[in-house]
Amino acid sequence: MAENARHPEHRYGNRPTMKDVAARAGVGLKTVSRVVNGEPGVTPDTERRVQEAIEALGFRRNDSARVLRKGRTASIGLVLEDLADPFYGPLSRAVEEVAREHGALLINGSSAEDADREQELVLAFCARRVDGLIVIPAGSDHRYLEPEIKAGVATVFVDRPAGQIEADVVLSDSFGGARAGVAHLIAHGHRRIGFIGDQPRIHTATERLRGYHAAMAEAGLSVDDSWVSLGSTSPERVRGAAESMLAGPDAVTALFAGNNRVTVTAVRVLAGRPHPVALVGFDDIELADLLGITVISQDAATLGRTAAELLFRRLDGVGGVPARVELPTVLVQRGSGELPPPPTHG
Repeated sequence: MAENARHPEHRYGNRPTMKDVAARAGVGLKTVSRVVNGEPGVTPDTERRVQEAIEALGFRRNDSARVLRKGRTASIGLVLEDLADPFYGPLSRAVEEVAREHGALLINGSSAEDADREQELVLAFCARRVDGLIVIPAGSDHRYLEPEIKAGVATVFVDRPAGQIEADVVLSDSFGGARAGVAHLIAHGHRRIGFIGDQPRIHTATERLRGYHAAMAEAGLSVDDSWVSLGSTSPERVRGAAESMLAGPDAVTALFAGNNRVTVTAVRVLAGRPHPVALVGFDDIELADLLGITVISQDAATLGRTAAELLFRRLDGVGGVPARVELPTVLVQRGSGELPPPPTHG
């Protein structure tokens, strides 16, 4: 019983403290503090005893007091739309690599395309005193962030601009990419082209729709309302929109998919049809090269790296007006976007 009292069983939440380390090593608390913080004034033998005690107890330094002293946590927050979306994997990894290069920890979370959840997550990160934020916005009003930005929390938006505040943003050229993709279909003989995109409140969706309309107008082609569908990217909604556009004597002969999730469903719909239908998708998808899917490719990793590097420049004190960086997209031809329309549709 006495033996158990001297060596209590470790339980969750009962972390060893510097006092425990000091007692085990037979030294004072200040000596442990010097060793933990890499400060001079400790003999090699004493440092060895302290390190052995740290290892035996599994002690980890609590950085809360350091945060209060220095005002910096060496951490940044990343708010994504959906952690499960393949587009955000390379983006998040690139941000993490830049953070590591700067000795910072990355904390991330998903807004699930919900503005309230985005705000809750952002403010939770701020309450934990992250030094900076990278946000893929779900909402359209970011005035709630103004006090945090004024307090010194560097903030960079990615993929979509902030709403109702001026802030750094890194984007892909959604308008130019969509215009190029639709123009590509037109160049291969298509005149009846359907557009299926994301929610109309999302910046990238409206920019890609604008690019679609621009390409059609530049070719002198009118657009029937039934050729355009914006909304949820759920497979059910996209399938219904695609099948509607492809039905009847005046069906579209080609589809432009507004993002990777739309493209995946479009591929499934088209795979079950007796005659080939041309397809260009915005964003690459897994196995697109093997399936022969023509896409407008945006470099998610470069988006993430560019945003993170901009964030750390701000944290290093580089000022100036909010930056707007727009990265180019690339048309990748693989076959689906090069199919001609059926002869009967001339």
